[in-house]
Amino acid sequence: MAMHEGKIAFITGANRGIGFETAKRLSELGMTVVIGSRDLAKGEEAVKKLELLGFKAEAIKYDANSEDSAPKAFAYFEQKYGKLDILINNAGMCAEPLFGNESSSTISSDTLLQTFQTNFFDVVNLTQTLLPLIRKSSAGRIVNLSSILASLTLHSMPNSPIDPAKAFAYNASKTALNAFTVHLAHELRNSPIKVNSAHPGWVKTELGGMNAPMEVADSYKTSVHLATLDENGPSGGFFHEGEALPW
Repeated sequence: MAMHEGKIAFITGANRGIGFETAKRLSELGMTVVIGSRDLAKGEEAVKKLELLGFKAEAIKYDANSEDSAPKAFAYFEQKYGKLDILINNAGMCAEPLFGNESSSTISSDTLLQTFQTNFFDVVNLTQTLLPLIRKSSAGRIVNLSSILASLTLHSMPNSPIDPAKAFAYNASKTALNAFTVHLAHELRNSPIKVNSAHPGWVKTELGGMNAPMEVADSYKTSVHLATLDENGPSGGFFHEGEALPW
């Protein structure tokens, strides 16, 4: 635990689901976890749950679709801590059915724009805004919550294991996010900062649905692993529980 004491972690969309489980595990490691929540009251409820478990946590309002959210987050961390050690871009959305969705030829521009705004543009913007503070960490870690559904290799292979899951806007937004992971990791290759994409698993969340095989309680593993990599750990990769996934 000692090696993680004093570390500051910011997790977007962490008031419930995968983000909350990740917050709980990083708190257990001795970090101060800041929960970004679109609804501040829900973020504060999550903080109370963590405090009841004996952990240090804070909440700030972070709405991916609000222009002032990223600068406000920067101001918060700069004034209170002067740095940020871990950024987990966990917030995301899906506006279409994940399965049995053959709509690439008919999907609306609005659905594409809305999905890319939350899952891609806002993640890039927040990461760029907070990067000066992550550079002040001795071991900055950026984790982008992607999905196995981002994998063009898996989608295009014969007998694809993800064949029925063709939510075009969602999948393409996560493919774009993976591209950001690769490019940012390359740019930061001579720094102590590591940037990776995480596939948490198919999880019983509001997005994943009740048929998903993974319980929410187990959904933190990949995010926590990538957030706590040592200096010899990978950067610019796409992982699920330590296993590399095809792009």
